[in-house]
Amino acid sequence: MTTAFIFPGQGAQAIGMGRALAEAYPAARAVFDEVDAALGESLSALIWEGEIETLTLTRNAQPALMATSLAAMRALEAEGVAVTRAACVAGHSLGEYSALAAAGALSVTDAARLLRIRGEAMQDAVPVGEGAMAAILGLDLAAVRAVADEAAQGETCQAANDNDPAQVVVSGHKAAVERAAALAKERGAKRAMLLPVSAPFHCALMQPAADVMAEALAEVEIKAPAVPLVANVRAEAVSDPDTIRTLLVEQVTGAVRWRESVAWMAGQGVTETWEIGAGKALSGMVRRIDRSLATRAVGTPEEVRAAAGAE
Repeated sequence: MTTAFIFPGQGAQAIGMGRALAEAYPAARAVFDEVDAALGESLSALIWEGEIETLTLTRNAQPALMATSLAAMRALEAEGVAVTRAACVAGHSLGEYSALAAAGALSVTDAARLLRIRGEAMQDAVPVGEGAMAAILGLDLAAVRAVADEAAQGETCQAANDNDPAQVVVSGHKAAVERAAALAKERGAKRAMLLPVSAPFHCALMQPAADVMAEALAEVEIKAPAVPLVANVRAEAVSDPDTIRTLLVEQVTGAVRWRESVAWMAGQGVTETWEIGAGKALSGMVRRIDRSLATRAVGTPEEVRAAAGAE
């Protein structure tokens, strides 16, 4: 089997995630300690014992999901599975930072600080209530782009996440996104629902956040990853640190090309994906993109041991 390690994005967060890993593996516990130190607060206490509403805030969810993914990666390493077991890594939106940290391109400390900055910058880019995102189910990317263009009417409305053949997310001004959702239903979408997010991610309205990230990323060391990163905005592998830095800035306003990324990996010979961290949402997307790909979730001690035992 040729494997890709994939890392989840926002929406996968849950109270208690990663706690069993931290209790079972000292190396996993060390990740949470490092993230707490990097942020100057006990994010781990929020993750394990806090309120889901607070954890879901973008500034918290982004570093928390990265910490959980890296804890799972460190647990895998403790069981003898290195990141080089994978042919490549990829992450959905913020998961790209988890993927880079797992592959040694970013330190855990830098990834945590960058994601805190990213979360706050994305939240601050658009006043609350002015932006929105909606998931369109049952229309392909071309159809959703046509809907978004028609719904914009001088405002911003863009296809933001091309998740799988039957799920595309649009992002932009709230009124335009609402028009797009209504229009999508008229065009045959099975469902079109506004998402419970605090800002319109991955569209042109995020340009102020992209500017913030350009400054923050300029001051951080990025090394060549141990295995290539399949980048969100290119849907193909990259390894050059300067290219990665540029693409992480572009990613803030650019679409997450997840469907194309998975298809690219399959075209390069990948036969299975391991979802490293919280939840199983990406595994579901992978199966809808290419049924020939095997999937495995690696987010609990039991799943880590099962993955290591499958070697």
